[in-house]
Amino acid sequence: MLDTSTKYLGLDLKNPLVAASSPLTGNLEDAKRLEDAGVSAIVLPSLFVETIQHEQKQLEKYVHSQALGHIEADSYHPVPENYKNELDNYLDHLQRLKSELDIPVIASLNGISNTGWIDYGKEIMQAGADALELNVYYVAANHNQTGEDVEQRYLDLLKALRQNINIPVTMKLSSQFSSVANMVKQLQIEGADGVVLFNRFYQPDIDLDTLELKPQLELSSPTEALLRIRWIALLRGRVDISLAATGGFHTVESIIKALLAGADAVYLCSVLLSKGPEYCELLLKQLSDWLIEREYESIKQMQGSVSQLCAIDPASYEHSNYIDVIK
Repeated sequence: MLDTSTKYLGLDLKNPLVAASSPLTGNLEDAKRLEDAGVSAIVLPSLFVETIQHEQKQLEKYVHSQALGHIEADSYHPVPENYKNELDNYLDHLQRLKSELDIPVIASLNGISNTGWIDYGKEIMQAGADALELNVYYVAANHNQTGEDVEQRYLDLLKALRQNINIPVTMKLSSQFSSVANMVKQLQIEGADGVVLFNRFYQPDIDLDTLELKPQLELSSPTEALLRIRWIALLRGRVDISLAATGGFHTVESIIKALLAGADAVYLCSVLLSKGPEYCELLLKQLSDWLIEREYESIKQMQGSVSQLCAIDPASYEHSNYIDVIK
């Protein structure tokens, strides 16, 4: 019988397809649909560190304002009845999913500053998350900041969290590092259990009528998968942590390529948003059919077989491929 299982962040998954952070994983009924369709794990929508901190400041301002001009109220600052902040709601959702689903639930923390992560990470761990994904959504726009400074921000955050939580931790990275391979190696040294390649920075657009910046959200395109596949192939066998691919995986062909390159898991997002959770059933059937047709007995048998270390022409992942293309 075909074995489609894989191991990711130390978790035993029934297959490599993981539902990435999206509105689908933020809704209990949609999460159930994802599980029924065959995804092996889900990543919750990100909990934004700055949002929680802003809420806390607003609450402090509200409580403080009640006492202004009322001496007798100095010791009585009531919080609104049944008040729940963003963190409370997030933890509630996490606990509901853990009670309703049989697949692993991976929480996600997103932020820019280095404050607050440890406390929120500990609460997420205590709420029952199977793992924690760190999404440091940081654009280095300060021209006085060096690449080393940016990397150290990630490493310091990971190190601090590793000292305070004992569930698996993965770091979601962008491709905008001078040396992706070295950065991943440093994250491994500081205790990362895995990396997710690559984050997508959303680009603001300019409104030509108002001359104001406006948010611009676009779903991924299939061509984006190639960058992820290439770096997975370069890293496989050179680092001893889990590798997940995310961004542009819309077809079974791209999923197969990521696995051949060495991915332990492939995140799906845009394709599930556009085609619905049930599309995962078709992808899993197509993946199984491909494996059976080529007489593979398991996912593990083919994982990494076309990584740089195992490829017939390893140099094709580097400069020689560029030379061949432009000839």
